[in-house]
Amino acid sequence: MARVVPQHKAVTAATGAADAGRRARQWQVAIVSTLAFTVCFAVWMMFGVIGIPIKQTLGLNNTQFGLLTAIPVLTGSLVRVPLGMWTDKFGGRIVFFLLMLSTVVPIWLISYATAYWHFLVLGLFVGLAGGSFSVGTPYVARWFEKKNQGFAMGVFGAGNSGAAVNKFVAPVLLVAFGWTLVPQVYAGAMLAMALLFWMFSHHDPKHCVESHITWRQQLQALKDPAVWKYCQYYSIVFGGYVALSLWMVQYYVNEFSLDIRVAALLAACFSLPGGVLRAMGGWMSDKWGAHKVTWWVLWVSWVCLFLLSYPATSYTVQGVDGPITFSLAHNVWSFTALMFAIGVAWAFGKASVFKYIADDYPKNIGVISGIVGLAGGMGGFVLPIMFGALMDLTGVRSSAFMLMYGVVWVSLIWMYWTEVRKADLLGKNAAPFKLEA
Repeated sequence: MARVVPQHKAVTAATGAADAGRRARQWQVAIVSTLAFTVCFAVWMMFGVIGIPIKQTLGLNNTQFGLLTAIPVLTGSLVRVPLGMWTDKFGGRIVFFLLMLSTVVPIWLISYATAYWHFLVLGLFVGLAGGSFSVGTPYVARWFEKKNQGFAMGVFGAGNSGAAVNKFVAPVLLVAFGWTLVPQVYAGAMLAMALLFWMFSHHDPKHCVESHITWRQQLQALKDPAVWKYCQYYSIVFGGYVALSLWMVQYYVNEFSLDIRVAALLAACFSLPGGVLRAMGGWMSDKWGAHKVTWWVLWVSWVCLFLLSYPATSYTVQGVDGPITFSLAHNVWSFTALMFAIGVAWAFGKASVFKYIADDYPKNIGVISGIVGLAGGMGGFVLPIMFGALMDLTGVRSSAFMLMYGVVWVSLIWMYWTEVRKADLLGKNAAPFKLEA
């Protein structure tokens, strides 16, 4: 006799199977998207390493080197808003796949460039890889429930560790085979990753916004002052991260006279936690809120950048037995420790800023993340150029950190007046202080 299954149990079993299947797709999308973003970010940061021998070959000054390393960041920033819009309308799977394919040929052609303008033009096309962030962020976030979106976006954002991967891989290839092999290997890796992404990712039509919504309607978000505030925060935690990731290898080489492989390894102490720990920052933002995490990130940045800004200085004081001279300067280990601390803080900050976005703009994450990502990317483009110009102008290498210190000051003041001052701890609703006997 056939066994009769009660209807409610059959429905429960079907629902459970559907939930299990969705959870499997959630994590499959998150993992393959994170791997794809890691490859894209490594490509985006490529000139931070191969730019050093190119600078020597072409006889570039520091400002020209800053432009060379930053030019891919310009394109990757400018395309973030349209890519975010296309992701909202067409879905992240097809947009991400086509984006990766579009960069393969320009990456390969870099190995045949000989003039400065060749590198700048090709760098503009290679920079498209940087736009992958505004595709993957809403694509991954929409697969998860709101309470887990901060963590999910943090997992995807861990692909920023591609900056560290670049510092591990590119110097080895450069020393062993010459810099021209690096773009060829990266082009092959990008093509392979695009195919893997297409094979293992998924598309859900429910994640696309209604087709009647226009770009003008989507861009109405620019009228919201909070969007501009989040842009300012992100220009530090992401723009500063990109800029210093590009700048640090040559900084170590010139400041501490290190071999490029050792310099890249130490620079990865900043880049690696700045990417990998982003998932932890997402979890912290889910648990304690985006505001608290961002506030403490900015204060940690302020302290570390103040210490890094201080140039090597010699002092002479009048002692009992005559003048006493001593010097105050970072050695390679104290410098690396401070850079590691900033990398950790900015990993948390990158996640907390996008938790703000997921909380405040759940219906158009793609557009808002594109706008905020554009601001962060533009910070990553402008800052390396300013680093080089300041060093050419002042002759002080730590002027790069002086500039970042000033930018952090602006964000702390802005956050205080718009958020902290209104909090119950300081505002009119604060509980009265009571002195216990």
